[in-house]
Amino acid sequence: MTAIHNPSTLGASDNIPDNSYAFCIDLTAPWFIRKGAMIAYYGQMQFQALTHGLHGAALHMVANQFSAPLYMGDYAVAEGFGKLIIGDRGYDINSYDLDDGNLTIRASNLLAFEPGLALNQSIVPGFLTLIGTGKFLASSNGPVMFAEPPLRIDPEALVGWADCPSPSHHYDQGWISNFLAAGAHMMGINSGEERQFDFTGAGTVLIQSSEKVLSDTHVVRSIEGQIHGITPTGLQRLNGVIAAKLAEQPR
Repeated sequence: MTAIHNPSTLGASDNIPDNSYAFCIDLTAPWFIRKGAMIAYYGQMQFQALTHGLHGAALHMVANQFSAPLYMGDYAVAEGFGKLIIGDRGYDINSYDLDDGNLTIRASNLLAFEPGLALNQSIVPGFLTLIGTGKFLASSNGPVMFAEPPLRIDPEALVGWADCPSPSHHYDQGWISNFLAAGAHMMGINSGEERQFDFTGAGTVLIQSSEKVLSDTHVVRSIEGQIHGITPTGLQRLNGVIAAKLAEQPR
């Protein structure tokens, strides 16, 4: 029989019993929550968007802990008390604890975090960096694996990395040969296996159990944020690349 939940059965912050797709936050202090993640709650709560209407402690918290202007519109501050249940389109959700740590995560995977953590934009497009001490919640397409560098992984399988340098791109010999043979024309190789992220040094890499990126919205937004610095020649080249990619899509 399907379990019927209430505040007493949900207990402390954890996944809903026997359900890896939903997480219950025992809200006693403010959290940063990605818009759209809340699916239900017990108690008294309010959700304030970061882009307007903030005041008092919430405004101070955002000013000190949220340094990612491209993502201001994606998050709200959840305040009050009770049981806050969140989900993400049926993807697995896990909680992670940082202790004076440094973790970079794909923006589309980050769902919520405590204000003991500061959020910064990563230099890697589409990724965010959490610094400090506290708990955060992230979704993934399948269970998450933890691996030590040195290793190479498929970019689409990457969830994030902790306490190690940012990755570099690695292209295999076959891709380079095709790239040169095509006269530096980058179209026509679509498997994804020719390009990997190369991690070196100490630390931990988080890898989801599939090659499906949850969303590319944040990468697109990062590119849009850099358009103003591109010359007309660069814009024409970018337009050509986009047109070629669109032509490859099935009709």
